[in-house]
Amino acid sequence: MTAVFTGLGLLAPNGAGLDAYWSAVLRGESGIARLTRFDPEPYPARLAGEITGFDPAAQLPDRLLPQTDRVTRLSLVAAAWALGDAGLDPADLGEYDIGVVTANTAGGFEFGQRELQNLWSKGGAHVSAYQSFAWFYAVNTGQISIRHGLRGPSGVVVADGAGGLDALVQARRLIGRGTPVVVSGAVDGSLCPWSWTAQLTSGTMSTREDPAAAYLPFDERACGHVAGEGGALLVLEDERAALARGARVHGVLAGYGTSFDGHQGAEPGAGLLRAARQAITQAGWQPEQVEVVFADAAGTLAADRAEVAVLTALFGPYGVPVTAPKTMTGRLAAGSGPLDVATALLALRDQVIPPTVNVRRPAPGYPIDLVTAPRRQPLRRALVLARGHGGFNSAVAVAAPGG
Repeated sequence: MTAVFTGLGLLAPNGAGLDAYWSAVLRGESGIARLTRFDPEPYPARLAGEITGFDPAAQLPDRLLPQTDRVTRLSLVAAAWALGDAGLDPADLGEYDIGVVTANTAGGFEFGQRELQNLWSKGGAHVSAYQSFAWFYAVNTGQISIRHGLRGPSGVVVADGAGGLDALVQARRLIGRGTPVVVSGAVDGSLCPWSWTAQLTSGTMSTREDPAAAYLPFDERACGHVAGEGGALLVLEDERAALARGARVHGVLAGYGTSFDGHQGAEPGAGLLRAARQAITQAGWQPEQVEVVFADAAGTLAADRAEVAVLTALFGPYGVPVTAPKTMTGRLAAGSGPLDVATALLALRDQVIPPTVNVRRPAPGYPIDLVTAPRRQPLRRALVLARGHGGFNSAVAVAAPGG
């Protein structure tokens, strides 16, 4: 069984929709700016990758608005775009032929904050009944399945920043067990004071005020990451079924690896190295066949150093082009991995590696071929890396159509 990508639904701070996002990426256009969703002045971190100028309410039924958090609304739009890009009408398939697997980090945090404020300030009678599920990390899967009538096997994965890749692979497992189509990935992020306070406790958020200097992975000036909202939902199908219906195939999910660094004293990067090797091996590739790596790019000196060690162990010094287009969006929690996979598929399609913006050069002692401007070269195979807080590591190998 081979699982292929046939639909892409992208929402990012620098572009809503496949064409808008990809054009912005190739221009090196960043969506990182000062927060506008709430007043960030009292907080040490004041920048974010925020989706602006896009109103999900214009694309969703009015009845859904009172019962959904912003991230759920974005997820519903991205799922509809992915199905449209795949040329799929769920009504044309069997009742249980399409499943949904999404990833999430915190559910509807913004919705939850508003309802808790109502509870504290006005009393329980003013708390929405929709709070019972709108906050829940599985709500995006549920709302997507309800809206489109998708009654196939479904689920949700929670593994922080690695979860989005894990969700795609769970979709592949479901396809291997007989579900023809699965909508999968993640649109994530919580830009509200409650979530912002929680994220600041990590100690890894950049506090710089200049958007061009705040998130600089692999740079000697690295000082942390910028958080954002967005991601991608993708349609995965059994290759034979996709070709039989004449679907356009964006690419192949060729391999996957995962690991966990939960114990104290684990060697930095050892788990990510295991995951990357698993993905390459499962794809049936040799390391030298990988033509581009989409890095996790944490943006802290220690985490970047560990990832550089992984890359050099796998590919040798300067052995493969490395890029981190998330410097234009910020880190989108579970949404970053699927967005990187979608970006990799577009890179394979157009034979161009997107840039890592704002980074001048890798820090001294980082022997990696970091792509800082769009680079055109033949591309057939890409490796996407992701790490989550607490020791989660995932890697996905994606190939151009035909493997």
